[in-house]
Amino acid sequence: QVRLVESGGGLVQAGGSLRLSCAASGRTDSRYTMGWFRQAPGKEREFVAAISWSGGRTNYADSVKGRFTISRDNAKNTVYLQIDSLKPEDTAVYYCAATPRVSLLIRVYDYWGQGTQVTVSS
Repeated sequence: QVRLVESGGGLVQAGGSLRLSCAASGRTDSRYTMGWFRQAPGKEREFVAAISWSGGRTNYADSVKGRFTISRDNAKNTVYLQIDSLKPEDTAVYYCAATPRVSLLIRVYDYWGQGTQVTVSS
C-alpha cells in the first residue's frame, strides 16, 4: 500500500502561482509513475500531468501545457505540481495518484490521495 497526502492548495488571485506537493509513504520502494488529476465542481475528474519514476518523462493535458510543471524528488518521496498563471477555471480539488505502470498515457491509477483545494479568484 502507498499512502499519498497532498498539500499546498489555497485561495489565490488569477495570475498567481501555487506549488502543490504530494508526499508518499508506505511501500515507496517500488517504482511508481505519479500523476496529478483535478475535479472541478460539477465536472468529472480530469488528468492534469504525469511523471515517470526517474523524472525523465512527463506528460501534460493540453489545457495546462506551458503553465503547469510536474516534478519529483524520489529521495523525499515527494511529487510537485508547480502551477503558474492561474486562471479561475483552474479552480478544483487536485489529487495526486500513483501506479506501478510505466506508461504516462494511462488514466487508471492504483493509489489516490485525498486531494487539496485550489481556488482561483478573478
